[in-house]
Amino acid sequence: MPHVKNLRNYSGYFYTIDPFFSDENFLTKLNNRTSGIAGPILVDGAKRDQTVWAGDMGVSLPTGFVSTNDLFPARNSLSTSLSLQDPTTGALPFAGPPVYGYVSDTYHAWTLLGAYNYYLYSGDITWLRTSWNNYTKAVAYLANKVDSSGLLDVTGIEDWGRLWQGDYNSEANAIYYKASSWLLHVVELAGYMNDSSLAATYANNASALKAMFNEKFWLSSAGMYRNNLTSTMCPQDANLFAVLFSLTTSAEQASSVSEGLTKKWGAYGSVSPELPETVAPFIGSFEIQAHFLSGNDARAMELLHLEWGYMLYTPLSVQSTLLEGYTSNGSLYYRSYDGYNYDPSYTSHSHGWSTGPTYAFTFYVLGLTLTSPMGQTWSVAPHTSGLSFAQGGFETPLGWFGVEWKSTGNSFTIARTMPEGTSGVVVLPITGTITLDGNAVQQTGMLSIDGGNHTVSVQE
Repeated sequence: MPHVKNLRNYSGYFYTIDPFFSDENFLTKLNNRTSGIAGPILVDGAKRDQTVWAGDMGVSLPTGFVSTNDLFPARNSLSTSLSLQDPTTGALPFAGPPVYGYVSDTYHAWTLLGAYNYYLYSGDITWLRTSWNNYTKAVAYLANKVDSSGLLDVTGIEDWGRLWQGDYNSEANAIYYKASSWLLHVVELAGYMNDSSLAATYANNASALKAMFNEKFWLSSAGMYRNNLTSTMCPQDANLFAVLFSLTTSAEQASSVSEGLTKKWGAYGSVSPELPETVAPFIGSFEIQAHFLSGNDARAMELLHLEWGYMLYTPLSVQSTLLEGYTSNGSLYYRSYDGYNYDPSYTSHSHGWSTGPTYAFTFYVLGLTLTSPMGQTWSVAPHTSGLSFAQGGFETPLGWFGVEWKSTGNSFTIARTMPEGTSGVVVLPITGTITLDGNAVQQTGMLSIDGGNHTVSVQE
């Protein structure tokens, strides 16, 4: 309700006491609930659970950043999760109140990734320092589940809806790898390097896990990663996360995974082998990025047309591209899994975890990303994807970051506006003669440029 300045300024109300029930405020609690330690917060949907879910925030948090730069809900959501941390084990909740339980190793790791993203976009060092003990304790909780195999042994099996979670699972190990390696990055960025032993531990753990991940999960016959040590099923989630989180060891391996993912495409989108007969836009949001990162832009665009095109134009929906999920035959049911049974329920039409294209366009097609908090350093690496132009940007506490590029096939021009005092790199999509602000330069491929207004052109 953006037109309402104060949502608490109700023009009407109802109040009474119920003398016939154990809770006298029962009647006025029917439409009232507490979902976080403060508001606003990020929830999974406008209806349904209306709860903080760490996995959903893996998509909705960066979407909120690139679209509105409203990170206050993300901060409140993360603080809610950290406030519920088990003080003995360090476990983080699967979701916020009133749903929460300590039953998911993957969503535990997603909270850590969300905290990193929040810090990267906001530069909120005060919040990070306040949360640091919770953060490191949460990483230790997962690290203690890495046994002599060198892999995370998953005991908290609740997840985004997938089947066959638990034990030495590749998806969970991929997310844990990113959580631990990002924590190393946070140590560096936040100036906590006085604890050199902590930093060395994170670096060694991440390196060892990457080697073991490829040794144990890579299935050469399929050119993809398998679900666990006893399975030949190659899941959508683990494979795209392997590309996104830099677990692949070569460009050829990443491209093989990208190709393998397309073999599971159906008429209405990418069907998840780990949740049969189901299209899950949450995981599809990440698959788009995996195709971009592996250099297969055409596949990313095709999946966008296939999956989000169906959601937008199907007469079964309401012209929403925010469906929670649907079956592989296009029926608007979402087959979730509670650890024991399928739950084929009607899908939500307003699920934040399906907004992945929003920031994928900015981060990959436009090519604009931050490489240090608030954008003190940045990167512009456009994926032209057959398009003739793109423009856009976002804002951080340092100011406006804007990019506009035009492509004619044998020439490419990019104009960018970055806050003064920042610096970054521009990665050009074609090779040729390069000019910077009209002056010829001798560099090729990638240019280092300071903030301000600059124009780079390349002619084949």
